[in-house]
Amino acid sequence: MTVPAFVRRFRLIGIVTVVAVYVLILVGGIVRSTGSGMGCPDWPKCFGTWIPPTQASQLPANYKEIYTAQRVAKNQKLAKTLQRLGFRQVASEIFAHPTQYIETDFNVTKTWIEYVNRLVGALIGVFVFLTVVFALPYWRRDRPVFWLAFWSFLLTGVQGYLGSLVVSTNLLPVMVTIHMGLALVIVAMLIYAVIRSQRETTNPETVPATPSLAPWLWLITLLTFVQIVLGTQVREEVDMVAFAANYLNRADWIDHLGSIFKLHRSFSALLLLLNAYVAFRLYRLPSGQLQRMALVNIGLIGLEILAGITLAYFALPALVQPIHLTLATVLFGTQFLTIVLYGRATKFKRQAAYPGVVA
Repeated sequence: MTVPAFVRRFRLIGIVTVVAVYVLILVGGIVRSTGSGMGCPDWPKCFGTWIPPTQASQLPANYKEIYTAQRVAKNQKLAKTLQRLGFRQVASEIFAHPTQYIETDFNVTKTWIEYVNRLVGALIGVFVFLTVVFALPYWRRDRPVFWLAFWSFLLTGVQGYLGSLVVSTNLLPVMVTIHMGLALVIVAMLIYAVIRSQRETTNPETVPATPSLAPWLWLITLLTFVQIVLGTQVREEVDMVAFAANYLNRADWIDHLGSIFKLHRSFSALLLLLNAYVAFRLYRLPSGQLQRMALVNIGLIGLEILAGITLAYFALPALVQPIHLTLATVLFGTQFLTIVLYGRATKFKRQAAYPGVVA
């Protein structure tokens, strides 16, 4: 079957966008592991300019006071809005967070790491917009594909706004967690849009529906999401411990982490067992595609646990931190992809090609 040009275009831009989102997650992990989250104390500009400075002499003498005051003023408006909406606890946490009034020293390396992070984020905005443009032909043929692309674009805008709040609240834990959770939602929407866009031009392997397998697939994906959220909370605890220790004695930080770290560590063993069980059931199906996904998922969770062990027993090496985060988010993506592929394989019915379309 000849694949129409608009289908190929959407598939390409969709895949590129998903990969770009993962690159952004990796870069964001580097930002956190290097302590560069406040490398630019304002947003969307960086120290008041679109291209950040390269030395402190380019800044006003009282730049720390200026940007701290701007951040506090923005947070006061945010807190009042949250209170009006009924989120009083979150509003109070904004100013209860101990780093709220910290003045940020200029560090050229951290500034440019954060600046690159923002450039990659802006590039993703362009990619997601292109997915909407290339999804226009689906308005008549398969409207959910268009809406998935459109809502991904809107949520990317919300994600950018949340990024500004992460900066203004000086990495407030709840903001960081919401920021990560929304990124995973966008990834899932884009993955589903790409797979759905191909359904009339591909003939997937068909397999009989296996009792209770679909709920198991959803369960391990949901638990991976929960584990990632727990991981962001552990990361926030690490930041607090590091700050209290003045970023010294790195080997002792793990000993000062609370119950969230122990829960996160124990939860990984449960995830391994559940994923192994689901992989075994997938591998018994007469589908090479689903068998490969089972192996990929097990391989990713194995690498993820190995990265976690390295962090726990080798003084939290900064290089491994972004890898640990990225592997977890990729695992979530492949698990969700497995759900979509399994659903197609069990419900597939041959459909006619797009009428009147010239490739």
